[in-house]
Amino acid sequence: MNLLDIIGTIIKPIGDLIDNITTTDEERAEAKEKLNEIQNNLIFKLVNYEQILINAKSRIIEAEAKGESWLQRSWRPITMLTFLVLVVCDSFGLLAFRLSNEAWTLLQIGLGGYVIGRSGEKMVKRLKG
Repeated sequence: MNLLDIIGTIIKPIGDLIDNITTTDEERAEAKEKLNEIQNNLIFKLVNYEQILINAKSRIIEAEAKGESWLQRSWRPITMLTFLVLVVCDSFGLLAFRLSNEAWTLLQIGLGGYVIGRSGEKMVKRLKG
């Protein structure tokens, strides 16, 4: 469940309550209008927060990419190549043990982060260039 769904889950019962409590159509419309303003404000703040997070992450990735150490610049590709080797070995039954569900979850998170990170690096280079 994402944050937009959570906001909707919170706001909907309040809207239903407004329908049941207020007496006139005008009062209901006014209360719902205020509730919609609150919901829009929450969504706006959420989007701004997400933008701040993405900017912070891209600054970290940029700093890593410009790092002086070879290891600092290369740890993500090394990690993903390690995951690739584990997946291939697991697929062909070459491991003494099967990868657990947690390992697959970690792989999905790592792959998603790597793809997003590489995309962020490329976007930062284009924006600065």
